[in-house]
Amino acid sequence: MSAASAPEFGVPEFSALEFIGMIQPRPQSEIHPADRSIVLDKAYLKDFAQAHEAGGFDRVLIGYYADAPEGSLIAGYVAAHTSRLGLLLAHRPGFVAPTLAARQLATLDHISDGRLAVHIISGGDDAEQLRDGDALGKEERYARTDEYVGILKAVWTGQGGVSHQGRFYQFENAATAVRTVQRPHIPIYFGGASEAAIRAAAKHADVFALWGETYAQAREITTRVREAAAGHGRDIRFSLSFRPILADTEEAAWARAAQILETTKRIGGQAWLGPNNGAPANEGSRRLLAAAAQGERLDRCLWTGVAAATGARGNTTALVGTPEQVAQALLDYWRLGVTTFLIRGFDPLEDAIDYGERLLPLARALIAKERELAHFL
Repeated sequence: MSAASAPEFGVPEFSALEFIGMIQPRPQSEIHPADRSIVLDKAYLKDFAQAHEAGGFDRVLIGYYADAPEGSLIAGYVAAHTSRLGLLLAHRPGFVAPTLAARQLATLDHISDGRLAVHIISGGDDAEQLRDGDALGKEERYARTDEYVGILKAVWTGQGGVSHQGRFYQFENAATAVRTVQRPHIPIYFGGASEAAIRAAAKHADVFALWGETYAQAREITTRVREAAAGHGRDIRFSLSFRPILADTEEAAWARAAQILETTKRIGGQAWLGPNNGAPANEGSRRLLAAAAQGERLDRCLWTGVAAATGARGNTTALVGTPEQVAQALLDYWRLGVTTFLIRGFDPLEDAIDYGERLLPLARALIAKERELAHFL
């Protein structure tokens, strides 16, 4: 790690630490083509969720895809088969009325005994949005999201009926008998990296979520988001997403990374991402490709190989090394103020088990030691 790329050390404003996994209803990844005859494998989903809970993950992300099983029903199933594991439900504004969504999400918060958070994604791909009938452009989608999330919060926290006359939604005297278990409301995570995303997140997000970037990129965008949030009198936490590739030795980890890249190229990455149709439309992917343009290996152990090969159409940057090396990299990002890490593997279930056994305990111990040292400085 060069001196120029080293993070600026210090205690993050938010010293909490959260690890989030990602579950899916059938086995698949960039290197594992899905069995198209299986859409929803309940036994696999149950094992996947319980592996995260046993491994000490705080939450699991349940994604949103226009052609996949519906996420809130998946979340209910996961809640029924776990007791502690938190849920992070991806939710796209625009397809359900916000008043109905407020009741649905509050109900799910009750079903899960207060374990729900919602990940607001406005949609970065026009073709994907059109599958569900949404023809709005990106700027309009974020404007709608701003209005939508404001309504969710108003319904969750309002006393009596709530009325609204806005650009996208109008209603009178909306009320809900079911309040969120968590107060004042369900935690709101927010995806997106564009200026429009930052404007909306600054007003509403509890956690601003990014894909795995370089130290310099993470420092730059978190600074901008903090400044935007401060303009609304708010603080905000940050999440980064990585694909850790672990092995007992550094050489073995990089050999595994090379094999993952070779397999991804051989099958075209279509097992998970679908065909590469050209330049990405979303800012998050463009930021990952900008990192990849700097080199394949960056900072302590950031690897951009799969991001470059697939057009960065997802959180495809990895941290490669021994569990100790990857834990040190997570500590570096924590020192930059990143307190949430969404990690998933290229061998999804097997890697989740491995992370729980070898990575999460190390990272938590390193960060706990850092907190203790800072306390005495």
